Amino acid sequence: MLFNSLSFAVFLPIVFLIYWFVVQRDLKLQNLLLLVASYFFYACWDWRFLFLLVFSTLLDYFTGIKIYEATESKRRKFWLWLSISVNLGFLGIFKYYNFFAESFSNALSFIGLQANLGSLNIILPVGISFYTFHGLSYVIDIYKKRILPEYNFNNYSVFVSFFPLLVAGPIERATHLLPQISAKKELNYNRSIDGVFQILWGLFKKIVIADNAALLVNDIFTNSSNLSGSALLLGAVLFAFQIYGDFSGYSDIAIGVAKLFGIELLTNFRFPYFSRDIAEFWRRWHISLTTWFRDYIYIPLGGSKVSLLVKIRNTFIIFIISGFWHGANWTFIVWGLLNAFYFLPLLLTNKNRNNLVFGDQNSVFEKIRELVSILLTFTLTTLAWVFFRAKTVEEAVNYISGIFSASVFSFPKLMGGQNITLILVSFMITLLIAVEWKYRKSEFVFKGISNSGISNQVFTIANIITLIFIFGGSQQNFIYFQF
Repeated sequence: MLFNSLSFAVFLPIVFLIYWFVVQRDLKLQNLLLLVASYFFYACWDWRFLFLLVFSTLLDYFTGIKIYEATESKRRKFWLWLSISVNLGFLGIFKYYNFFAESFSNALSFIGLQANLGSLNIILPVGISFYTFHGLSYVIDIYKKRILPEYNFNNYSVFVSFFPLLVAGPIERATHLLPQISAKKELNYNRSIDGVFQILWGLFKKIVIADNAALLVNDIFTNSSNLSGSALLLGAVLFAFQIYGDFSGYSDIAIGVAKLFGIELLTNFRFPYFSRDIAEFWRRWHISLTTWFRDYIYIPLGGSKVSLLVKIRNTFIIFIISGFWHGANWTFIVWGLLNAFYFLPLLLTNKNRNNLVFGDQNSVFEKIRELVSILLTFTLTTLAWVFFRAKTVEEAVNYISGIFSASVFSFPKLMGGQNITLILVSFMITLLIAVEWKYRKSEFVFKGISNSGISNQVFTIANIITLIFIFGGSQQNFIYFQF
């Protein structure tokens, strides 16, 4: 069930009305409703993988309790590693087995040996990377004595499978989400209105920006060998906005939907394309994943409280793992490595935490310098995205080589006369940039509009819905579903 589908437009109001007006007085029934709704939501993708979700939930629920109740260190470690091994084992089989088998066979072939390990003809369960990380953080936090186990199985199941975040995040922590699930909630008008606006803005980014950009991006990348450098550059820029509109749009919808049920999810994007360096970009892009890797891998490796060489090693480990998490393809690993190299100069000069907040630049020189920094960071990020979009490393290298050719200075000519779509997308991207620049110091776009009066709210809602219905592109799956 897609967020941008008619079925979800029917599903959400029904669950909302039952939640607040039928079972409001009984927290247990509210959470049971959320669990049933979440399982139904997930089963709409493929009901067979619902059993895998339930098994993962049971595994981490029981191992969490066993870790807490174990009195010996060896027993605590046993239950911890049981959970980690089984979770990563399932993730490895479904997501990475074919990649490793093919890579191993190719490596043997390179040295003159033949091996056919075979491949598995299996479908990647949607959301497996996300709910696996939910469970892992939970058992690790119990092992580290940061939290107590949740004995209420229904509450824990909602934490793992809460439908807004189930298939593409944000990646939540038990310390943040479980207390909200366990607490009685009241319907709050202002929070609900904020949720509605966040949903609508997310739909705008997905349906108007990402889906329309996808039409152009698909044509350009498919025919990249026949296009000029200027057209290839245009395709790379459009993909940067496609993936941003697609993924941040999903996160906005998920966070907005959760607010309708009185639950605050972690912020996942904070205007990343306004970043002034790569370090700031990674503090603003996919925040829940970045902080997960920081807390559960980077810091245990020593973090920044180690020698410079170890810090460099830790940085490369994190970026490589981040790339590999996104997909079982060498393109994602190269994408991660490229971002690590981008980050390295900031680490070596100790400038990786220079840009923490947006400030008000007073002088013209400061404003120009900030703009140049933003454009440079966006350019580096856009070139890296080519590896994210390409099917092979060779294809990505050829694509980027095509950009850095003399034809980059020519007027871009697209395949199939897509000029009308390009004009539309360009206008909507400009609108997106303008609105997000206005709200760049806020938690999310339109934050606070709940205090601006009903007439202003209705007017803004009507305008966003109009843009979505008039300029919406053909329905596309969310990119991050494949991860």
